[in-house]
Amino acid sequence: MVDIWQQRCSEEYKARRHDHRSAYQRDRARVLHSAAFRRLQAKTQIHGVGSSDFYRTRLTHSLEAGQIGQGIHEQLGNKYPQHKRLLGPAPLIETLCLAHDLGHPPFGHGGETALHYMMRNHGGFEGNGQTFRIVTRLEPYTQSYGMNLARRTLLGLVKYPVTMSQVTHISEQPEVSSARDLRASDWHPAKALYNCDQDWIEWLLSNLTPSDRAKFTQAREIQGSHNKARYKSLDCSIMELADDIAYGIHDLEDAITLKMVNREQWSQAEQRLKQIPDEWLQANIEAVSQELFSNLPFVRKNAIGALVNYFITAIELVDDLPFEEVLLSHNAKLPTTAAAALKEFKVFVFDYVIRSHQVQTAEYKGQQMIMALFEAYESDPERLLPEEPRAQWLNSTQEDDKMRVIADWVSSLTDQSATRIYHELFA
Repeated sequence: MVDIWQQRCSEEYKARRHDHRSAYQRDRARVLHSAAFRRLQAKTQIHGVGSSDFYRTRLTHSLEAGQIGQGIHEQLGNKYPQHKRLLGPAPLIETLCLAHDLGHPPFGHGGETALHYMMRNHGGFEGNGQTFRIVTRLEPYTQSYGMNLARRTLLGLVKYPVTMSQVTHISEQPEVSSARDLRASDWHPAKALYNCDQDWIEWLLSNLTPSDRAKFTQAREIQGSHNKARYKSLDCSIMELADDIAYGIHDLEDAITLKMVNREQWSQAEQRLKQIPDEWLQANIEAVSQELFSNLPFVRKNAIGALVNYFITAIELVDDLPFEEVLLSHNAKLPTTAAAALKEFKVFVFDYVIRSHQVQTAEYKGQQMIMALFEAYESDPERLLPEEPRAQWLNSTQEDDKMRVIADWVSSLTDQSATRIYHELFA
């Protein structure tokens, strides 16, 4: 009998001579060899693809998150040897980290906002919901089941186990008459799965007790904004920490190397970090900050490594969540002091890098291109869509489904292919 968490939605009977891989090793291979994963090499992480050979893309970010995730998994296994079986195999965590950004569209959050606006009346668009859709439906490893990943792998990929209709706060902003009038801050998507993928959500959670399922899919109200999911699984909590550490530390490294930020700008964050009552931070943050802005690359690397190690080794396992299922009742978590420190790094990257004129200009440009492409395909899909999405569009009977086909196609484009198609249509 296959463990219920290793089950796949579609049973597989593949003749593989001497294949002794676990379900999660197979899942890792499916992600690594997928077209969706390869496309991440040409999708923006923060800085636009193609302007430099140095900084990170979605692909290199995902690889680094995978390395950090494995480090967290090993540290937790050493800290909590009684929970090694619960933590599962390392390839599972690596798979989640490699796959966590598969659904991000071209041009980062500019592309995501554009697609969400274009899908505002047809179920919305959100990168994590799109990841779930890719692995369950779109990636052609199987005819009808996407990558057909194991149930536990799918559970770990679901950052927000709620649907769009549960959490979307109806925007009071009027629809815009022109793409150039769209303010990104007015149209950020809710963090959720799509309602049209409810059948997969049903299968994924079908082995939970009714009580666990009801609690796991609860949303908490956020005044004046989209509501948010309350819970995530143990594996997802590890993946999210790896993602946050990679974002906060490695994207800062890019910004320093590209001279987008300087020591003076960092000094205020450094002072706040010194005030956190953490023994390691108070003893080391000044020296680490000095190394971060060294002109010697190997000195900067030493500082980056020290920071990543600090966060990885600080992570704890908590077991106080109100679930019968152990994969839900346990989560990986940073202690209060380390969580405050990571927040400082993330806020600094957001304020000085993501909100910079350079990055926001690139996002705005991408936002305009994605909206223009979507409008073109929507105007005459039988004429303009490529053969495969055109067939899917023709086979769809509901308007929402037809629009979802267009969103699936446009979101699959890389920065370069979207730019090329834009010029073919409009230049």
